[in-house]
Order: sequence, then C-alpha cells, then structure tokens
Amino acid sequence: MQGRPAKLYIALAHSKLATGTSLHRRGHLCSTGRTLHEKSKRKTVEAFILSRNGIRSYIAILRVLHLLHVLMRFENQVAIVTGAGRGIGHAIAVRLASEGARIASVSRTEANAEKTAGEINASRTDSAKAYAVDVSNHADVQKIGAQILEDFGRIDILVNNAGVTRDGLSMRMSVDDWDTVLNTNLKGAFNFVQSVQRSMIKQRSGRIINISSVIGLIGNAGQANYAASKAGLIGFTKSLARELASRSITVNAVAPGFVVTDMTEALSEEVKQAIQSKIPMGTLGQTEDIASAVAFLASAEARYITGQVLTVDGGMVM
Repeated sequence: MQGRPAKLYIALAHSKLATGTSLHRRGHLCSTGRTLHEKSKRKTVEAFILSRNGIRSYIAILRVLHLLHVLMRFENQVAIVTGAGRGIGHAIAVRLASEGARIASVSRTEANAEKTAGEINASRTDSAKAYAVDVSNHADVQKIGAQILEDFGRIDILVNNAGVTRDGLSMRMSVDDWDTVLNTNLKGAFNFVQSVQRSMIKQRSGRIINISSVIGLIGNAGQANYAASKAGLIGFTKSLARELASRSITVNAVAPGFVVTDMTEALSEEVKQAIQSKIPMGTLGQTEDIASAVAFLASAEARYITGQVLTVDGGMVM
C-alpha cells in the first residue's frame, strides 16, 4: 500500500497543503519555527494517507475521476442522429448527450426533432439543435449536412437510425411501399454518409453507425422490403468500412431484435408472448439497450472495431 499510488497521493496532498508552492521551498523562505511547523503538518498528512482511511480516500478519488472520464467520453464531439424524434433514435441521442456530445437531432418533422433537442437542452444548455428533413431526398440531406457542419464546426459521429416499415406479402406489395422503405432505410443512410464523410476524412477521425435489424439477417415473412433494406445496410456498412479504415474512420452496424417502442406497445399481449417465446432471454429489449451498444461503438474503446454487425437481440440470432 505504500508503493507508487500512495506516493502519488502524498504528492497531491502536499501540493494542496503548500497552495501551489513546495513545502521545501516554503521552508527556506520562512523562519525556522515556521519550517518545523510545516514539517509537522507534512508528517501528519503522510500518516493519514498511509493509514487505512487514507488509502480508501485515495481509491475513492481515483474511482470518481474514472467515472467522470467515462461519463463524459464524448465531450467536445458532435453527433448526428437521424430518426431522433422517438424510440431508438431518441434514446441514442439522449445517451450520447448525457456523455458530453453535442447533438444534431434529425427527424422528418420539425416537431419531433425539436422535442428531442429541447429535452437535451433542458439538461445541458445549447447542447442540441433540431433539423427536419426527409432523409430519402439526397439534395435536401446535403444541405442539412452542410448546415450542421456550419452550426457545430465539426462532425464526429453519424448514427443512421431513420427507418420506416410498409409491411405486406411480396405478391401484394406495391411499388410505392417497396420504394418508400428502401429509399428511407437504405438510401437515407447513403445520403447522410455522403453529406459528412468529406469532413471526417479531412479530420482523419469519425464514427459511422448504421442501425440495421435482425430481420436483415434472418428475414421475415411480410417484410421483404424491410429485410432487403436492413440487409443492404449491412453490406453498405462493410464496404464503407473498407473504404474509410485508412482514415481512422470506423463504420459498424447495430442489429436490434424486438425492442419495446410505441409500435410494439400497440401489439396485443398474445402477439407479444409469441415474440418473446422466440427470444432465449424471454423478454423484449429496451431502447436503452441499443443506445448502450451505439455509445460503445462510438467511443474510443471501439477504435479497433470496424465493419462489424453487433446484434442486440436477447439471443435471437445465434
């Protein structure tokens, strides 16, 4: 216990005691009596630090410092989250903001974008701005991307979460339903990547995280369009990861399983039970589970992970 950590803590305590001036130096500048007094204080401090309570205090300080570092790991970073108005996107935006990121809250409607931005700003002033855009419109997304860059000065994290469903058996599916889902879920991600990648390449850093789905891995009857869009996102993720890896930009996908959202809440208990019976963990996921996975992939801890698909599904896909 009296090794390097204790010595470090003693040094910190001495610096506090000396209020910016070393005890040794103060001893030379003061009278002999004052010097002896300082030496006595010094011995008292050392005795406390090397006691059990002192070591505990030292460990507690280290834990607090580590916790503060973890909690604010996205400080001075800017994150774009599409589909941030509700559900998974909202949880991701709030989670990244809680760890220090400034957020560009993107949604199809201004009301939804403003709702999430307002919630974040209520906790940390001027930490979020709202942007309304249809992600399937390439020209509009390029304008919004440029505006976000102008407003924040940089873009460090892009989370492509915006998505829609238009379910139906393939033989009855309209072309409009097919196009709407592919244009939003897949083309929308492409549009936003094009709007930010030059900036990321220039700063030689960045995190791009695409929200796919387990349906993109296993398929689902009645969701051919949705499955195609989410499977396409996985291929897009892997190709983009290869293109950008040399610039220290990582690209990964998160594939959620069945998660509690406003859509799943509308399901009957019978349907919910049928879904849960297919999940080894026996329960639906929470939006916070997906947000935690995204926060990890966006962090420095995941700097050497790229081109991967992280399933967050309670064991559905094994």
